[in-house]
Formats: sequence, C-alpha cells, structure tokens
Amino acid sequence: MTAAPDNLPDDIAALRAALAAEQLARREAEARASGAEAMVAHLKLLIARLKRDKYGASSERGRKLIDQLELELGELVAAAGEDATKLEKATDKEGRTRRPDSPPRGQPVRAPLPAHLPRERVVIPGPTACPCCGGKLSKLGEDVTETLEVEPIRWKVVQTVRERFSCRSCETVTQPPAPFHPIARGRAGPNLLAMILEAKFGQHLPLNRQSEAYAFQGIELSVSTIAD
Repeated sequence: MTAAPDNLPDDIAALRAALAAEQLARREAEARASGAEAMVAHLKLLIARLKRDKYGASSERGRKLIDQLELELGELVAAAGEDATKLEKATDKEGRTRRPDSPPRGQPVRAPLPAHLPRERVVIPGPTACPCCGGKLSKLGEDVTETLEVEPIRWKVVQTVRERFSCRSCETVTQPPAPFHPIARGRAGPNLLAMILEAKFGQHLPLNRQSEAYAFQGIELSVSTIAD
C-alpha cells in the first residue's frame, strides 16, 4: 500500500524508504504474476497431453500444439526465474536477512543426482609444491562437483564376417552359418528396432518425426522403410 498524496512525509529519507517499499512491492507482484502465468501454461500442457493420451492423435496438429505449449512453458518458467532472482537481489538490498544455509527464495532445493548412474571421476591435478614458499604439500581432503551428462547416440555398422574354408583332401567347402536377424533379410539390428518401437509406442512419436530426426544425424531411413 502506498501513501496517499496528501499524507506523504516531508523527510527525504522517509520518501526514499517509501519509494523503495513501493518498488519492492511491485517486484513481488511481478514475480507472483510470472509464476501464475507459468502455472497456467503448465496446466494447459497437462490438459493437452491427457487429451492426446485419451483420444489419440489423428494428425500432426496435436503434436505441434504440445510442442508449442512446451516452448511457451519454458519461456514463462525462465521469465519467472529471472523475476524471482531480481526480487531476491532487491530484498537483499533492503537489508532483510536470511539464514546462510537456506536456499534463495524462488529457487527449488537441488535433489542429489541418481545414485544408480555410473560415475566418471575426473581429477584436476593439484600443485606439487606450495605456491608461496615451495614447501611440501599434504592432502587435507577434496571437493567433488557432480554434473549430469549424456552421451549422444552413436551410429555404427556391424560387419559380421563369415570365412570360408575348403578341405584339401575332399575339397569340401565349410562356412559358419549366417547370423540371426530379427527381420528376415533385414539390415536393422535389434537395438535399432527396439529404439524405433519404444519411440513409436512408448513416446507416441510418429514415424515421420523419427525419420526426420534420423536424417538430421545423417541416417536416411524413409517412413516406408521404418514401417516395413
């Protein structure tokens, strides 16, 4: 609440305090509005996904609508985060104190990364001698920073070589049997077939979208080939 024009204080310090309080209240209102818009976009996205799961997708239009809602939701969440950060900085400037171990307001507490994932340890080499006096160093401990990372899909061609041999005595030709393929005379491996099926029936990703994604990675797989 701002003071009425007739009741404004005459002291400059009081006027500055009132102005700062007004600006802080405005930032709080903007942060709440950004959070509300992000929540509305999130609910719209959930409704669109529920309708798609219940009634199915008759065309690509439903998927494009969901992609657009996801894009708008990402922008709104980013804007809400920026407003919350600005509000946090403004609150700190006002002199309001908070516990040192408490997370900044408007930011969720980070959960630990999944324990079942493999860990790749990268050790940064430390100094071999004291940078000040050149004396011998003794290790006190270490700080570990964990970063979630992913390895992109790596395409490869598996060449199964079957060597032929002939007997010098009876001239019989011997060769190992041909490898097993999930599809007769097909050139798709089991992992590729599993990825296509999971994207189709697990993620409800149409075959034309999969074909476009593979083309971006340099693999030409037409829709008819994937369907066959």
